[in-house]
Amino acid sequence: MSRFNEHLEDPWERFYGPNLGYIVELYDLYLKEPESVDPELKLLFEKWGPPSTPNAIQSEKVGQTSDISLDMVDKYLRAVKLAEEIRANGHLFADLNPLEKGDETFSFLEKYQLTVNDLRQLPASLISKHVPPKITNAFDAIQYLQNVYTNKIAFEFEHLEDETEKEWLTRIVETGEFLPELTDQQKIDLYKRLVEVEEFEQFLHKTYVGQKRFSIEGVDTLVPLIDEIISESLQKGVESINIGMAHRGRLNVLAHILGKPYEMIFAEFQHAPNKNLIPSEGSIGITFGWTGDVKYHLGLDRKIGGEKTYRARVTLANNPSHLEFVNPVVAGYTRAAQEDRTKVGFPDYHHDKALGILVHGDAAFPGQGVVAETLNLSGLRGYKTGGTIHIIANNMIGFTTESEDSRSTKYASDLAKGFEIPIVHVNADDPEAVLAAARLAVLYRQTFHKDFLIDLIGYRRYGHNEMDEPLATNPVLYHKIHNHPTVKDLYGEKLKDENLISAEFMKNVKEEVITKLKDAKEKVPKEKNTELDLNPPKYVESELPKVDTTVSFERLEKLNKELLKWPEGFKPFNKLEKILQRREKAFYDQKIDWAHAEALAFGSIIEDGIPVRLSGQDSERGTFAQRHIILHDFNTGKTYSPLHGLTDAKASFAVYNSPLSETSVLGFEYGYNVFAPETLVIWEAQFGDFSNSAQVIIDQFISSGRAKWGQKSGLVMLLPHGYEGQGPEHSSARLERFLSLAAENNWIVANMTKSSQYFHILRRQALLLQKEEVRPLVIMTPKSLLRHPLVASSFEDLHEGKFQPILEQPTLGQKSEKVERLILCSGKIAIDLAENLENLNDKDWLHIIRVEELYPFPMKEIGDLINRYPNLKEIAWVQEEPKNMGAWNYIEPKLHAIAPADVDVFYIGRKMRSSTAEGDPQAHKMEQTRIIKEAFQRTDQSTGKNA
Repeated sequence: MSRFNEHLEDPWERFYGPNLGYIVELYDLYLKEPESVDPELKLLFEKWGPPSTPNAIQSEKVGQTSDISLDMVDKYLRAVKLAEEIRANGHLFADLNPLEKGDETFSFLEKYQLTVNDLRQLPASLISKHVPPKITNAFDAIQYLQNVYTNKIAFEFEHLEDETEKEWLTRIVETGEFLPELTDQQKIDLYKRLVEVEEFEQFLHKTYVGQKRFSIEGVDTLVPLIDEIISESLQKGVESINIGMAHRGRLNVLAHILGKPYEMIFAEFQHAPNKNLIPSEGSIGITFGWTGDVKYHLGLDRKIGGEKTYRARVTLANNPSHLEFVNPVVAGYTRAAQEDRTKVGFPDYHHDKALGILVHGDAAFPGQGVVAETLNLSGLRGYKTGGTIHIIANNMIGFTTESEDSRSTKYASDLAKGFEIPIVHVNADDPEAVLAAARLAVLYRQTFHKDFLIDLIGYRRYGHNEMDEPLATNPVLYHKIHNHPTVKDLYGEKLKDENLISAEFMKNVKEEVITKLKDAKEKVPKEKNTELDLNPPKYVESELPKVDTTVSFERLEKLNKELLKWPEGFKPFNKLEKILQRREKAFYDQKIDWAHAEALAFGSIIEDGIPVRLSGQDSERGTFAQRHIILHDFNTGKTYSPLHGLTDAKASFAVYNSPLSETSVLGFEYGYNVFAPETLVIWEAQFGDFSNSAQVIIDQFISSGRAKWGQKSGLVMLLPHGYEGQGPEHSSARLERFLSLAAENNWIVANMTKSSQYFHILRRQALLLQKEEVRPLVIMTPKSLLRHPLVASSFEDLHEGKFQPILEQPTLGQKSEKVERLILCSGKIAIDLAENLENLNDKDWLHIIRVEELYPFPMKEIGDLINRYPNLKEIAWVQEEPKNMGAWNYIEPKLHAIAPADVDVFYIGRKMRSSTAEGDPQAHKMEQTRIIKEAFQRTDQSTGKNA
């Protein structure tokens, strides 16, 4: 308060609204107990007296100012609280439900024991400094606020902590700056848009009876809402707009926002796809030769403007029926569009370049955890996008479940309050209020670069999928809906009353739209196409293109030295510095371990001009303290990455410690990769087991996105995997799940045993990013093997080698005529076997093959190897995972297919289990010892039993 003592002007002029109310309350306390208030404030009261200036309490009718009585102070305080109550709780009384009228009779006057006359004695400035000039007294100001906060658009922003934001929102809302001043023509165009939206749905309803379409009807204004957000954002310079939404209203958004031609949509309804109408690949229609997807899951890209006048790109992301799981994918799209990855260091981030719009369901928003996970990303360094605009397409029902059974909160939007996101509720039957909500959202996002939520409250005119009868489960609600006019008709009548349109005009607009729909339908082939080529494109079955992953010795040597440098004065932790400096000698001593090889791979990739993005819960250091790709100054805490100091780097390198969320982060990285296909994007699980928390992203996007939508991805997943006695949740990355999803060359699954293999497979993946054959890469990465000497490689392996789908155990298999048992294995168990070979006196009867790439399965390489051994009697698959897990079920039929008829194929490993691994280290050790023993125990050929 001391700053007021420096000025001669009345300090009370600086206060208004609730702040002034607080001062008045303190003055009341001062009158009773002068010593109980702050000493500086006490001096102000002594010098200036009560807050009784014209900006405080003044009867403007009388034009008098006088010292206030305690009674007036009390009324003053209650009036201020009344205004704050309207701001905070007006939404509870607003006219938001299209099926029910709002409470137009409510009044807080009685609650605060105020009369109309009381308020008329107080100035309007007491209530708000944003009311129109013609409003001079508090009663009229209260009436004004009540109209602002309890109409067909209502606001919740009292939960925001930032006073600047709250004051900004208060000003924008109470001055009405966000309200659209529509011209007569704009109102007519808005009406025409609503006709297009409704008639499209009605045409589908009548033409394709009984087919699912997940109609938009009841929240028709969703389309003009998105229209307005896009239009306003383009004016603010946004170049990329990415939309994520579930199936409700999706066909309408595809047709009217993305511009998907009606005839393409009708072709999908008629199951009569035609290659002249629908390209053979991509999300614009049925994906020929793949599994494809249903029409209301498909996405689309649209460029606004021609090729020479290109202004922006609008993308509707493909989405499965797992409603909200597209949220982090769209966030990833948006972040990728906002970053410049052509410079060294972290990418340059420009939040104004792209915008994400997420359309949620009212049951799904509070019901699906991925929503909260994605909201949590919104303010994080590696994942923020400058503010997503969220829309809840609020039907007030989820399939057959009504709101009181689907959430524990009043509003579907209440989850957003925990992330301090402003919320606007708007009646979907008021198109102009809906446009106002859109404008406010864009203004807020542009100003504060934070998320904003619009709760578009409507209804669902038909059953969940137009095939079920909602009267059976929700009779009361649907009696109301069946008697309720559509928003097109309501708005049409409003414009008629304003003498802007006539009944004849309305009839003509409707007929024009219907004619357009009929003409489009006529372009669709009448007969179903029964001669489709259902085989995937030829390149799907082809092998990966050959790429040279070697790096010259000179480059490797220079990289190795530069990776061990940091700025002058920068001081890493002493022990860590010594550990890292060992890499200089290790480079020449053939001891390049896993993390060392990875760092060299990353360095060489960004030197090749390919950006790299790595994220995971502890990826900067590495879960197992192996990576240390971000260093921390021991004294200042400042960070530095040696990959940002490479003299020959030509692209960015980004690494982020992610939040403890597998689903949202993996979805984000997938989306980032799809939108930035030139970037090597890597997600690392803390332990491979935890990837099952992101199973929907793995199943619905990564493994099948290409087959369903023609959506390419080169995403890399690093999943720590290996049995070291750490228990069920720290052993298995569930290799079997990835192999069970492997088909159509959809991805690569690798489980490697040499650091050089890791080096080359990363470089191969990076070099394939721009090619058609690129696919996701799933790597079972090691834990205990990260520093194992048998896994380490030489610089020659990096300089001269390449990725090998199989590796032979050195020193074994040299006497081909003596080999009777061929062991095939993958990953850590191969190193366990190698370590125990010294216990065997006679090794000539045995050979060990490490299958480094499990999918695509190296059938030819293994077949050629089997043919080298004329006296082969057995092929044993050895694994540490239980029999019903790991690779056995996937690999068994393949081994039988390539094994000679007289060669026995069998399994060595743990028996079938319901849990992945033993919880007791001693039990683990016993099982691991047994597996090794059985693998090295010769079979008695006379009995068929172990000798």
